[in-house]
Amino acid sequence: MSIKLRGVSTRDEIIAILSEENPDKISEILDEAYKVKIENIGSKVYLRGLIELSNICIKNCLYCGIRLDNKNVHRYELSEKQVLDGAEFALKAGYGSLVLQAGERTSPKYTSYVTDLVKKIKLISDGKLGITLSLGEQTIETYREWFEAGAHRYLLRIESSDPKLYSKIHPNNNLHSWKRRVQAIKDLITTGYQTGTGVMIGLPYQTVENLADDLLFIKNIGVHMVGMGPYLKHSETPLGQLGVNSTNLSMTLKMVAALRLLMPRINIAATTAMQVLDSFGRERAILAGANIIMPNMTITEVREDYQIYENKPGINDDADLSKSKLEENLSKMGIEIGWNEWGDSRAFQG
Repeated sequence: MSIKLRGVSTRDEIIAILSEENPDKISEILDEAYKVKIENIGSKVYLRGLIELSNICIKNCLYCGIRLDNKNVHRYELSEKQVLDGAEFALKAGYGSLVLQAGERTSPKYTSYVTDLVKKIKLISDGKLGITLSLGEQTIETYREWFEAGAHRYLLRIESSDPKLYSKIHPNNNLHSWKRRVQAIKDLITTGYQTGTGVMIGLPYQTVENLADDLLFIKNIGVHMVGMGPYLKHSETPLGQLGVNSTNLSMTLKMVAALRLLMPRINIAATTAMQVLDSFGRERAILAGANIIMPNMTITEVREDYQIYENKPGINDDADLSKSKLEENLSKMGIEIGWNEWGDSRAFQG
């Protein structure tokens, strides 16, 4: 049976791509997705310097190493100076944009702290740095406050678009509601953000059909960017104690390629988790249709404390070393970097 590659649109077409096991056919799929990327958004990869603002979290997701009930985590929050130093590094490094990521919190004090940070980053960079936030579910009022302060992209992963699977990887309470998560994504789009979501690939209980439905969910909800990667266990979590762990990058690469074929103009991130399975995992994802990489700029003193999954790569590298390693890898594979560019999603009509 031949697999449809151009104009992919149906569940069955996506399942056929994700179910392919022939290495030659898989290479054909990835190559076609890369061609579709080049034709629609060009060859450049855009860099977003990642600052892990805090690992304090009110949530108890069953897969996450920084979940509230993990008492073995040393909790931290970066100071304003540490964050602004990171922003200055991103500006001088030519990244063009940065990402502020943290555990989920909703207190007024924390909201104001983020608002002030965003304003000051815009000020010290003279508006040159693009700002992406990945700070979890908030009220639409908080989303508006951060948007008006100067953030213009927001990533909120659904993790699974299937309510039943979602309920198996989260506690069953109002703080971990699938419906609330979906509404938050819609609120971000309404607010005016370039909105991103994403899923974990290789979860316990997950099927190929689930993954195909995830991609259709992503398309139908109308996001502009996606960050997805392999599920990697953390032993100090309920899900991690099941012992299931992604070991093969292939399904993740097929998901990236299928999404590029399904949504040719969106931004797709090659996530750090891919490096755990393959030291060139992010670069391989770029060649399968992704176009965003988020090099870590978090200070080395706390990197070990922000481990959603085990064996996170680069926890002993400082921002300079992370940058030089990434540049070297991309250069080896002939991948062009879009220096000092925001690299906004072509799918966004702002």
